[in-house]
Amino acid sequence: MQDSNRIVFLDYIRVIACFLVMLVHSSECFYGGGGFGLATDMSLVPNEAARFWVAFYDGFVARTCVPLFMIVSAFLLVPLKPGQTMTGFYKRRFTRILPPLVLFLVLYCILPPLFGWMSWDQGLHELKMLPFNFPSTGGHLWFMYPLIGLYLIIPVVSPWLEKATAKEERIFLAFFALSTFIPWIHRFITKELWGECFWNGFTMLWYCSGYLGYLVMAHYIRVHLDWSRSRKLWVGWACFLLGSAFTFWSFWMKATPGVTIPTPDVEWAWEFCMPNLLISTFGLFLVFSCIRQEKAPALVTGVSKRSYGMYLMHMLFLIPISSLVIGSDIANPAVPIWAAIPLIAILTYLCCAITAKLISLLPGSKWIIG
Repeated sequence: MQDSNRIVFLDYIRVIACFLVMLVHSSECFYGGGGFGLATDMSLVPNEAARFWVAFYDGFVARTCVPLFMIVSAFLLVPLKPGQTMTGFYKRRFTRILPPLVLFLVLYCILPPLFGWMSWDQGLHELKMLPFNFPSTGGHLWFMYPLIGLYLIIPVVSPWLEKATAKEERIFLAFFALSTFIPWIHRFITKELWGECFWNGFTMLWYCSGYLGYLVMAHYIRVHLDWSRSRKLWVGWACFLLGSAFTFWSFWMKATPGVTIPTPDVEWAWEFCMPNLLISTFGLFLVFSCIRQEKAPALVTGVSKRSYGMYLMHMLFLIPISSLVIGSDIANPAVPIWAAIPLIAILTYLCCAITAKLISLLPGSKWIIG
C-alpha cells in the first residue's frame, strides 16, 4: 500500500496495539511465574499492589490488543479486491508473514539456550516440535496461528460480505456475540454445550465464533456503520470503559495475594472472544476511527510498518529488561510495581523500534521483519 493511500487511524491502532501487547507481557511478569514475561498454567500474585496494577495495566488498559490487531487485518482485507483470486490472496499474505515467522520460531528455540534461559536439550526438543506449535519462550507467537486461520477463511467469506446487507451482517454478529458467552457457560454451567460430547468438540455456534466474528464486525463498521463522529466517540468510550472495567474486576476479584491459582481461573474473563472484550474492543476501535488526520507523522507511519517485526522480536528484549527492572523478588521489585510494568513495556518498545528500524535498512529486510 502506498503511503498516500494509508488509512491513518489504522496506523495509530498498530502503533498503540503493539505497545499494549508488550504491556500485557510486562504485567504477566508479576503473576505468571514462568520468568519469561508470559503466564504459565499456575499463577501467584505476590501482594495487593501486584493484584491491583496487573488488573489495571493488563486487564483494563491493554487487553484489547489482540482483537484490535485482528480487526485491523480484516478492515483492510475484506472483501477481496476485484479480480483477486484465492491463490493470489494467499501468495500475497503468506509471503509477507511466513518467512519472518519461521525465522523467529527458530530463533526462540536457539537463542534461549545461548542466553542461558533454558537447556540445550529443551531448546532442541522445541526445535523438533516447531511443525506442531510455538516454543515456550515464543509463547506470544500463538497469535499467528489464528491470524493465519483468519487469512485462510477470508477468500471463503469475502463473496458473502460483498453482497450481505447490514441486517444480514447484524444477524451473524448476534450469533457471534452469543458465542462469546460459551467459555462462561463451560466454566459455570456445563462442560458440554449444544452438541458437544466426548466424540464431538464442535458446538452449534462453532462456525459463528472466534476471530471470524471480529472480521465481520470490522467489515460492518467500515461499510454499514454511518454514525456521526460525536456518536462514535461517546459510544466508543462508554463501551471501552464498561468492558474494561469488568475485565479489571474479574482478575482483581479472583487473584488472592499469596495463593497459587490455576491461570485459567484467575483469567476467567480474559480470553479475547468473551463479551467484555468484544464490548471494549468495539468501543476502542470506534474511538480510533474518529481520528481525522490526512496523514500520520512519519514516526507513526514508520513504526506501524515495522510493528509486525517488533511484535515478533519483543520477548527477546522483554525478558532481560524485566529481570533488570524487577530484580530477584517480584513482591519487592527494584522499581515500584506501578512504575515497573509500564517501564518494562516502554523500554522493550523502544528497543524493538530501534532494532526494527536498523533491520529495515538492510537489503531483503522484509524477509526478517515483514
